[in-house]
Amino acid sequence: MFIKQLYTACLSEAAYFIESGGEAAVVDPLRDIDAYIQLAKEHNATIKYIFETHFHADFVSGHLDLAKATGAVIVYGPKTETSFPVHVANDGEVFSVGKLSVEALHTPGHTLESTCYLLKDEEGRQHCIFTGDTLFVGDVGRPDLSQEGATETMDDLAGMLYESLQKKIVPLQDDVIVYPAHGPGSACGKNLGPATTSTIGKEKETNYALKATTKEAFVKAVTDGLSAPPQYFPINAKINKEGYDSIANILEKGLRPLSVEEVKKYSATDALILDTRPALEFTQGFIPDSVFIGLEGRFAEWAGSLLPFDKELILVCEPGKEKETVTRLARVGFSRMEGFLQGGMEAWKAAGELLDMIIDIEADELAMDIPFDPNLVVVDVRRPTEFADGHVTNAINLSLSEMTDPATMAQFGEEQNIYVHCAGGYRSVIAASLLKRQGFHNLRNVSGGWSAIKEQKKIKTEKEKSVLN
Repeated sequence: MFIKQLYTACLSEAAYFIESGGEAAVVDPLRDIDAYIQLAKEHNATIKYIFETHFHADFVSGHLDLAKATGAVIVYGPKTETSFPVHVANDGEVFSVGKLSVEALHTPGHTLESTCYLLKDEEGRQHCIFTGDTLFVGDVGRPDLSQEGATETMDDLAGMLYESLQKKIVPLQDDVIVYPAHGPGSACGKNLGPATTSTIGKEKETNYALKATTKEAFVKAVTDGLSAPPQYFPINAKINKEGYDSIANILEKGLRPLSVEEVKKYSATDALILDTRPALEFTQGFIPDSVFIGLEGRFAEWAGSLLPFDKELILVCEPGKEKETVTRLARVGFSRMEGFLQGGMEAWKAAGELLDMIIDIEADELAMDIPFDPNLVVVDVRRPTEFADGHVTNAINLSLSEMTDPATMAQFGEEQNIYVHCAGGYRSVIAASLLKRQGFHNLRNVSGGWSAIKEQKKIKTEKEKSVLN
């Protein structure tokens, strides 16, 4: 028996490869499928099944391309309706993978079709369970992602999730390994723990949601404090349900090298220029009206949250990073990448084209400017919970996820000098690029963000009363 977790940190996503006796299965594959095919070759195995725990909302699954490449059967749980051929498992249905057995356990709550897969070893003993978004380490899946047309409310789904956990998960043996679909940082739960695996016994002891003694208490616990899901979640769920273009076709189009003149022609239309270089390189010079989302951060997640899916994208990358950029965009459902600037920004500069820039300042400069500039406004783009735990006095909290709404930008005036910061400097550069596109040029990016600001004794800070000890 061989089980491997393939974890993608920038999406906090875990896929799994299972092999026994020359047969293999993949659980919740990402859209780029090469790793699974390579593992099958290394183990001289045939991929027999692709087990999907539910219609994923935070990434596009590789189920279709992997099934086409291997002939594997795509398996979903009860209540599943798709636009392509799948095997809809019955609750309790058992599948064989070599000498192993995999039992489908229907666990509605996160979504209606959510299903966990209990794996038993060669001796028939419960070994592990692939829980998808039903059970995480320290958390459970959010119940507010009902699909378009569904009649179930968030509370309805939370109640279903309680029943699923109590009837299907809690009774399992304590030493059963828990393999969830996500780890820390995922927006599919409220506050996932730092590990990416656990056991049933440990979750019974430590998971707040499993400690709820009544359904009512559980519903309240899992629904309180939920932030709004990223805007791309329903788009990805629909893609996973209805199908998509092959990633090979997307790569072929997205990896077209474009000359400076071709990029200029695209920029004169409705196309959007996306710059994925490191933040420090971007601020020192970029194509006017570009949007920055650097590969070094949670790139795909922020791209899905902030960029339109109906616009053509032109890419500006570090040389050699083009394929990674297109692949990571495709993972969250983007398909209109039209090519990349050949030669990167060096080619743009060599052609003598216009550059824009963002001024980076240190926190001590902010400290010096605050007392003497009546038009200075500090814009903190962290999440409200981060802001509440400590922020510059009189700062405006405008979380990055809100900055695609033109109404939020209307609060700023041309006379204001905007100083933008986040926790460490990544999100603030994204925010600054969005402000630039809206015509705000009197702005500064505070390097080091809140981590540096809070060390400045001359800058007044405060906490929200709700989090004061």
